[in-house]
Amino acid sequence: MLAGAALAGAAPAGAVPDGKRIAPGVTYRQFDVDASAGPAHAHLLTVDLANPHVRVDLLHPGAVAARATVSAMADSAGAVAGVNGDFFNITETQHPGVEATGASVGPAIADGQVLKAAVPNGQRFGPSLPPGTTTEDVFGVGTDRRARLDRLSLVGSVDTPEGTVTLKGLNQYALPENSVGAFTYRWGSASRMRSVCGTDTQRSAPCSTDTYEVKVRGGRVVSTAGTPGSGSIPADTTVLVGREEGAQQLRKLSAGDAVSVTHRLVAASAAVPYTFAIGGFPVLEDGEAHSGLDNVTSAVRTVVGFKDDGRQLLILALDGGADYRTGMTVAEEAGTMRSLGASDAFNLDGGGSSELVTRDAGASTVTVRNHPSSGAERPVANGIGVFSAG
Repeated sequence: MLAGAALAGAAPAGAVPDGKRIAPGVTYRQFDVDASAGPAHAHLLTVDLANPHVRVDLLHPGAVAARATVSAMADSAGAVAGVNGDFFNITETQHPGVEATGASVGPAIADGQVLKAAVPNGQRFGPSLPPGTTTEDVFGVGTDRRARLDRLSLVGSVDTPEGTVTLKGLNQYALPENSVGAFTYRWGSASRMRSVCGTDTQRSAPCSTDTYEVKVRGGRVVSTAGTPGSGSIPADTTVLVGREEGAQQLRKLSAGDAVSVTHRLVAASAAVPYTFAIGGFPVLEDGEAHSGLDNVTSAVRTVVGFKDDGRQLLILALDGGADYRTGMTVAEEAGTMRSLGASDAFNLDGGGSSELVTRDAGASTVTVRNHPSSGAERPVANGIGVFSAG
């Protein structure tokens, strides 16, 4: 519960009543939260999507398999505010010699363009998913400028002279077992080897030894290889990576064969197209906390929510300073967002990744408003950027 705020929408103790105006339709404030592990300090952005001068979009470092700090991404994109985003492939200690890609877990859409799809549930990084949620869950904003929670699934195919193969991955650091995945120029230059490591249920399982890679350019196979490679992918090229049964399908292809690859993300809802979407997991839906939320483990957290039928965003990051580092549980996070008036809320990466930045009027760069728990900004896979034309 918010300190001194039992009713939804009430002003939390320690809050600046009207907040600080960052830009037209964008305000920032701080307040304290009474959590079970001790006091937590929250940093909150309120974004009015009904204001024609403001918009939100994905912050990312220019490639799926790359990382950058929130401040660097915000400055590069010209954002007036921003926060860290999805969980990501942060380490590969269980697969010696395999590069940690830095790629995010869930689907990602930036400026209306699909960047990637979701890894299998068992391959994700971060706390356990609440019951009934998946890595395909997203928070997004549609072309109607309204925020919503949804689920984005990959639909794709590889048409070959031998028949059609269902595509099961797009720019993902982990492919499902027995599948074929596609990598485009959006992936970046990182090794694609990580995509064949682990299983659908165990991230730490060994890398597959039954793999194959095919490069397609101009609708034709131009090369093949027995193991996934690395290096930048030209804009006119798609790299197909297969493991197990997927590898067996790709071995049927030879240089010169005609191959057509199609892929798109399909929303579970009948929503309008998304201009922006990011992965994580839902904690509050239609004013009710999601069932099975962790009410034991306290941590520094980042969460985004909305109210007024998706017209107003609430972006919250806890402070990682020594006096507040105990944070709150996921269940407390959901309760806090509901007390702020949110009808729906979505958990993002936390701990040392939690970071919120804003840019003061006249400033050329953003300022980090919370204290990252590790003492410095952590490079992350992506984030949410707030932009103003006013």
